[in-house]
Amino acid sequence: MAEFKVVVSDETGHTQQFEVDGQDANRFLGRELGDEVDGAAVGLDGLTLELTGGSDEAGRPMREDVAGSNLKELLLEGGVGYKPSRDGERKRVTVRGSQVSDETAQVNAAVVDGGTIEDVLGGDEDAADDEDDE
Repeated sequence: MAEFKVVVSDETGHTQQFEVDGQDANRFLGRELGDEVDGAAVGLDGLTLELTGGSDEAGRPMREDVAGSNLKELLLEGGVGYKPSRDGERKRVTVRGSQVSDETAQVNAAVVDGGTIEDVLGGDEDAADDEDDE
């Protein structure tokens, strides 16, 4: 069964991390980077999320220009997965394809429609946690 983290950010810079598994994780499987998903999969009803990136258990990043979900070795000059330290430097790097699969450990997403994360979750989450401690 698929299980991974979904990190959602909005235009205000607010970021929230969610653990998904079971039926909610199945909503992401088979989707590719750039696809839109309903926010209800992570508890953000009314928001639309765009998949922007991700990685597997070993930390290998997903690249939009690699088809499928398999591993691939690329000779990179920069971009996702490699930042050269000087001009002209290249390196062979193992990256994962753009499709979400069972091997995916984390999916990054951005809110594209419906508001902000704080609007849906409420702005006083820390205050609610403090009340539980009393």
